[in-house]
Amino acid sequence: MSEDDEPQDTDPATDREAGIYRGRSIARRFISPEGLVVLVGKKAADNDILSTRLGRPNDFWLHIASGPGSHVVVLNPEGLERMPKDTERFAAALAAGYSKASAGGQVAVHVATVGDVSKSRGAPTGQVSLRRSRTVHARPLRE
Repeated sequence: MSEDDEPQDTDPATDREAGIYRGRSIARRFISPEGLVVLVGKKAADNDILSTRLGRPNDFWLHIASGPGSHVVVLNPEGLERMPKDTERFAAALAAGYSKASAGGQVAVHVATVGDVSKSRGAPTGQVSLRRSRTVHARPLRE
C-alpha cells in the first residue's frame, strides 16, 4: 500500500506524531527504545479515534487480551514488517500498564496492525474487532 492509499486527515490541527486529532490531545506520547513513537489512548472515545482515524494500516496496534484498557499504536513510518523486539516489549508493557490489569503480574497483550482492527457499527465506544493478532505477555508499565 502506498502513502497515497492510506487514510489521511487533512485537518491542519491533526498531528499524528503528537497524538493530536483535530486540535485535541487523544493520546499520551512515548518514544520506544528504538526511537519509534508510541501513542496510548487516554479514554474510550480517544481509543476509537486513535485506532480508526489516526492510525494507518501498517502501524502496530496493541491492547490487553481481556478487559478494558488503552489502545496503543506504534507509528510505523518505515513500513517495517515486524515491530522491533524492545519496542514491542515497551508498547506491550504500556498496554498492560494503562489497563484495568495494571496491578497484575504478567498480562496477555494482543499485537496486530491497525489494518487488522475494525469497528463494528453499533459497537460500544472503545470496542473493536481484530481480523488477526498474536499474543505476547508483559509486566505493566506506567510512566
